[in-house]
Amino acid sequence: MSHGDLLVHIVGNKAAAIRKAVERIRNTDSAHWTIRWHIEGSRPDNRVEDGRSLARNPFHFTEGFGNPDTERESLDRALIPSDQNEPQWAVGGSYQVVRIIRFATDLWDKDSVGEQERIVGRKRDGRWLDGTPVDEQPNFATDPTGRLTPLDSHVRLAAPDRRNPPPIVRRSYSYDKGNDDKGIIFSCFQRDLAQGFEAVQKRLEGESMAKYLLTTGGGYFFVPPHGDGWLDALSYSG
Repeated sequence: MSHGDLLVHIVGNKAAAIRKAVERIRNTDSAHWTIRWHIEGSRPDNRVEDGRSLARNPFHFTEGFGNPDTERESLDRALIPSDQNEPQWAVGGSYQVVRIIRFATDLWDKDSVGEQERIVGRKRDGRWLDGTPVDEQPNFATDPTGRLTPLDSHVRLAAPDRRNPPPIVRRSYSYDKGNDDKGIIFSCFQRDLAQGFEAVQKRLEGESMAKYLLTTGGGYFFVPPHGDGWLDALSYSG
């Protein structure tokens, strides 16, 4: 379930409409393309709070708090600017990263909620472990030994300086194939892969959550500029 020449990302609020669109693609003349892989996802408890699009993942945690709280800031993080030394045809587009990540939910659920929260670095509802309000950024420098927020927790490694968040816009989906195969379809958009997704992945090496995760697919894709229509994937409406 990796790579491919073309990614078709179908998003909607009505399952019947999505299935109809998928069938239309499947029935396209096979001489034009062959479907390499596909996966279905959803966003449990999908909602908007303080401008951020939130959802609950298979580990029972709410995610999405790291996204910008305005559409303008989302565009600034995701879209390629004219001064980035990219080809002119790429300006206004974005790099999308997709990863299919299987979650070891049975193993995870054996841990206490408190241990899970220390692994993630947040409470299940998004509150910070050091008491900082959910809509503010904690100062990890005041907790240098990780007494409150462990040094190997997911959020602390992903963004050690919360005042300068990773330059990505995340939009992930949960999947459930049955037979204990559950996880997320991680998806993020950025103007620069090295400064965005790749920098975060390097920081996450050695995180305590790693033993619960298995990446089984995904790829890099370029989203060409096309007005604002393609930005439905970043929308806050659900």
